Amino acid sequence: MMKRALITGITGQDGAYLAQHLLQQGYEVYGGIRRTSTRALWRLEELGVADRVNLVDFELLETTNLISAIREIRPAEIYNLAAQSFVGVSFKVPTFTGDVDGLSVARLLEAIHVIDPGIRFYQASTSEMFGKIQQTPQTELTPFYPRSPYAVAKLYGHWMTVNYREAYGMHACSGILFNHESPLRGSEFVTRKITMGLAALAKGGKTVLELGNTLASRDWGHARDYVVGMWKMLQADVADDFVLSTGETHTVEEFATLAAAAVGFELIWEGEGGSRKARDRKTGKEIIRTNPEFFRPAEVDLLIGNPAKAKERLGWVPATSFAALCEEMALADMSRL
Repeated sequence: MMKRALITGITGQDGAYLAQHLLQQGYEVYGGIRRTSTRALWRLEELGVADRVNLVDFELLETTNLISAIREIRPAEIYNLAAQSFVGVSFKVPTFTGDVDGLSVARLLEAIHVIDPGIRFYQASTSEMFGKIQQTPQTELTPFYPRSPYAVAKLYGHWMTVNYREAYGMHACSGILFNHESPLRGSEFVTRKITMGLAALAKGGKTVLELGNTLASRDWGHARDYVVGMWKMLQADVADDFVLSTGETHTVEEFATLAAAAVGFELIWEGEGGSRKARDRKTGKEIIRTNPEFFRPAEVDLLIGNPAKAKERLGWVPATSFAALCEEMALADMSRL
């Protein structure tokens, strides 16, 4: 009998790549989507798996719906990837973010506890929980100091996952994932904003690309690699929490410079802090400028993870280099235009 998995947030970047990976492993895949949302299946379609997944109505804010759906599907594994996932937006809708990203994790865990505690559960935690970093690089033991409503809500979900594992012996894991990008990333995220903007500039359809804090540093990997780590966590004999990261850090400017090179620009950066800008060496044209309006109320300046535990316990290592990621995303947006 085929192993059955349920993915919440299957229409997002991670959900689509995870669906593809599970199908390759021989799973029967179910995807939970909101009744009130548009069924945006373009990511699943781009990966060629849209007609191979079973979509079901799944509302994280409604407990009875979660229970009835899980009872009907009876999955062996549940991957909770659904969230209000935009850090900036969370400052504008903090209570909604807390409900979706925090309380809904408790709803899911309790539903599993009531229906079948043997269901294996994966919670999508985030490196944003480290926030105002207390240790570099960050590991599973680094103290958390969240700096946004998004990160605070995710921290609640993270600790509820730990609590249900320890209280009831459930196979519940949290993946503390550092930034993971791809051509399927939403346009609201800075990496896609950069690659889409640069593609438009290369095609002559945009005057300049405006960004927030270009000196912020992140540990960036490819989402395609990271979903393999999610899966490996639920295959382990003992449930635990794991950092997934590359162990390297790069600034927004480094990302933009490599992406720009892929579409034909050679960026030269100049200026200080909130007035940084980049021009093309060949033409002298201004390509990027910073706009203070895009800075967060509370910024996280540096995130870099230590994935040693995942490497040792799960045999997981990221396969895609930072340069290859930047190039793939830039060229994908060029081809879309």
